Amino acid sequence: MGQTPFNQDYLTRLRAGDAETERHFVLHFSNTIRLSLRYRLRSWQLIDDIRQETFLRVLNFLRSDRPMDHPERLGAYVHSVAINVMMELLRASTRHPAMPDDAHDLADQGVSPENEAVTAERKELVRALLDELPEKDRRILRAVFLEDAEKDEVCRRFDVTRDYLRVLVHRAKIRFRTAMDQQSTRETAERLKTH
Repeated sequence: MGQTPFNQDYLTRLRAGDAETERHFVLHFSNTIRLSLRYRLRSWQLIDDIRQETFLRVLNFLRSDRPMDHPERLGAYVHSVAINVMMELLRASTRHPAMPDDAHDLADQGVSPENEAVTAERKELVRALLDELPEKDRRILRAVFLEDAEKDEVCRRFDVTRDYLRVLVHRAKIRFRTAMDQQSTRETAERLKTH
C-alpha cells in the first residue's frame, strides 16, 4: 500500500474493514508502538498485549458513530491510546499481590466427576459456538487453539503477517465471546420459561 497519508479516505476504508488498509494500519503502527514502549517496559509480551489492545480500541472507536475530526492526527491518537492502555495494565498489576511461591501446593490437583462433566459440557458448547461464527473466524480459532498449529504455519495458511494474525485472532475471540454471551442469555431465558 506504500506510504498512505492518514486522511478521511483512509479512515473510511478502516471503518469499512478493508483488509489491505487494516494490514497497512497494523504494520505501520506495530513498530511505532514497540519503539514507544520498549524504553518504558521490559516485557515484550506485555508490549505485545498493549499493542493488540491498542489496535482493538482504535478500530472499535473508528467503527463507532463518533467522528475523528482530524484524520491526519491518527498517529497521535494511536500513541495516546497505547500509553493509556499501558497505564491501565500497570495500575491493574499493582492492585493484586503476587502469588506466593508455594501456591501450586495449595491447589486441589484431583479431578472430580462433576468437573469432568462440566468440562465435557463446555467442550460441546465451544463446538456449537464455533459453528455459529463466520467461516474465517472459525478456521482461525481452530487452527490457533484447537489444532495448536504453529503461528508461522497459520500465517502461511491465511496469507497474513504475524502482526495481522494477532489482530484477526483478537477479533475472532471477541466474536466468540459475544456468541458465548448470547448462548448464556438464551439458556437463562430457557430456564426462566421452565420455572
